[in-house]
Amino acid sequence: MAKPIEFKAGSLTAMSAVLREIDNVRLSDALQVMLGGMGEFFAGEATIIDVSQARNFPDKADWAGTLSLLRRYGLQPVALRGAPEHLHASARKAGLAILTEQAARLQAESDIASAPAAEPLPEPVSTAPAPQAAPMAAGTMVVDRTIRSGQQIYAKGSDLVILGAVSNGAEVIADGSIHCYGPLRGRALAGASGNKKARIYSSNFGPELIAVAGVYRTFEKGIPAQIAGKPAQALLRGEDDKQALVLEPIQLD
Repeated sequence: MAKPIEFKAGSLTAMSAVLREIDNVRLSDALQVMLGGMGEFFAGEATIIDVSQARNFPDKADWAGTLSLLRRYGLQPVALRGAPEHLHASARKAGLAILTEQAARLQAESDIASAPAAEPLPEPVSTAPAPQAAPMAAGTMVVDRTIRSGQQIYAKGSDLVILGAVSNGAEVIADGSIHCYGPLRGRALAGASGNKKARIYSSNFGPELIAVAGVYRTFEKGIPAQIAGKPAQALLRGEDDKQALVLEPIQLD
């Protein structure tokens, strides 16, 4: 007879929402700017709220309001990391688990142990001087198929190379750069862990939304004519505190 309940060890890959301020008003404004008010952007992604980089902690925190705000964009907060002990009770009351430093370390070790080994990209053969490329993240995930609508690929701690297309409604995420050798039509988020040197490359540029290190750009008014359907790259330019996400054509001839 089958047991009515059983416990098995496992690991969960979750998005981290890194909050540098615990202020729901400022957080709401920032999300509006970053995501353009796009509801359900993350499509139910399990999320850890990480406040380890926050500079000031209030005496009380409205975690219920924070959860409501994140859920508006399709995130599903499940745990809290990095908060001082006086904020733990209210977080638990809001339904968040508390991740201790030991739990966070074990999760990181589990993610590293379970990550598949990836082969580096082959060096390109060219007689002309190669342009300086963005630094590669450690390892590379290669996907040799089209990513269909509703599917999501996340290259954790690495670059992502897609040998097929990214369809409308699909989402590709990488902690490093994203290289798409087919048409890029869905959403592409590079530098997801904060790598400001990450880039997005596409041989046929036409995404719904792109982001590099949390700086987003949408295309409700269409793709600029000089790069629409053509080879292009997206990258951050400017000073650290005033960086803008720019689009540039890639000359392949």
